[in-house]
Amino acid sequence: MGFWYMLLLFIGICVFFAGILPKRGFPLVVKIGLLGGGALCIGFSLFMFSPGSAEIMADLLGL
Repeated sequence: MGFWYMLLLFIGICVFFAGILPKRGFPLVVKIGLLGGGALCIGFSLFMFSPGSAEIMADLLGL
């Protein structure tokens, strides 16, 4: 499972930096969406790497 969390972390970092880097083709709304989506992916993957997160997710999902 750690592979998928690491992949999600890498994708989140790439998306976050795509929102930070100045590109003329992206409007402001898309840049804010990229920043938010990247931060969400990074935050979720870091949460899932923490100890005890599997039990928290199991309780939230009712498993």
